[in-house]
Amino acid sequence: MLTRIFPILAALAAVAGYLAPGLFVGARGWIVPLLMLVMLSMGLTLTLRDFSQLTRYRGAILAGVILQFSVMPLIALSLARGFDLSTDLLVGMLLVGTVAGGTASNVMTYLAKGNVAVSVSMTALSTLLSVVLTPLLMLWLASSTVDVPASDMLQSLVMIILLPVGSGLIVNHFWSRQVRRLDPLLAPVSILVIAFIIAIVVALNADRLSHIGPALLIVPLLHNILGLTFGYFAARQLGFEAAICRTIALEVGMQNSGLATALALKFFSPMSALPGAIFSIWLNITGSIFAALSTRDKQKEPDPSANT
Repeated sequence: MLTRIFPILAALAAVAGYLAPGLFVGARGWIVPLLMLVMLSMGLTLTLRDFSQLTRYRGAILAGVILQFSVMPLIALSLARGFDLSTDLLVGMLLVGTVAGGTASNVMTYLAKGNVAVSVSMTALSTLLSVVLTPLLMLWLASSTVDVPASDMLQSLVMIILLPVGSGLIVNHFWSRQVRRLDPLLAPVSILVIAFIIAIVVALNADRLSHIGPALLIVPLLHNILGLTFGYFAARQLGFEAAICRTIALEVGMQNSGLATALALKFFSPMSALPGAIFSIWLNITGSIFAALSTRDKQKEPDPSANT
């Protein structure tokens, strides 16, 4: 239920942060630990069997990861420049574009009747690769505009991603029966944590929001929609079946905006965290619409051995 109402919950969190910033600004230091909790939750849902999909569907997964780290950063840069966003907001958009796919894509893939195993594998692989690729892409795309602490970002991403995800995977491998008892809590906790992070980010920028204008709402939405669209049609052009195309589209278009928000606050400015917070709201709305439209697709599901 929380997954389905997350867009409403995220919007309410944003409103709460704007109307009562004093309740949330003091929690700024919690953002990185809370995000590590989300990454731990992701790790607890993974098994070694999930990574077997990397071989079985290597063509689809490779295509998805390449699109993830090429299309999304370039779209983010183009939109930020096209709408003449400030330096802080441009950096925020680039962070959204250069991070990995978000775990929400796995849920939306299930609702869209895609291939959930492939979605989980793509998310896991892109999350691990982002430890290196996010700092490198930021250094390439943003270093002429702002100082990018790439080595510090790399160290932080190891702490924020590799350690909690790896720990969760190990715990799930050796104590899977006990972890199964936590399953009903993992997704709700992650959703509530992301909503709380959105409230903190909005609270930190409450006095600036009235001066930003509608571009801040439009650009993350366009980024998300274009990512979904390019992801789907690129996969179609590569010859994948409909279910795999839906899976790739959702993985490409739905970024780990919580991570982008945390990195923005840690290394740049509160303003640069706003695109990630707004993207969090939009991705769940557009993802739900995409999933609903996808269920009308009457094409045959892919043969498991196709396009491997």
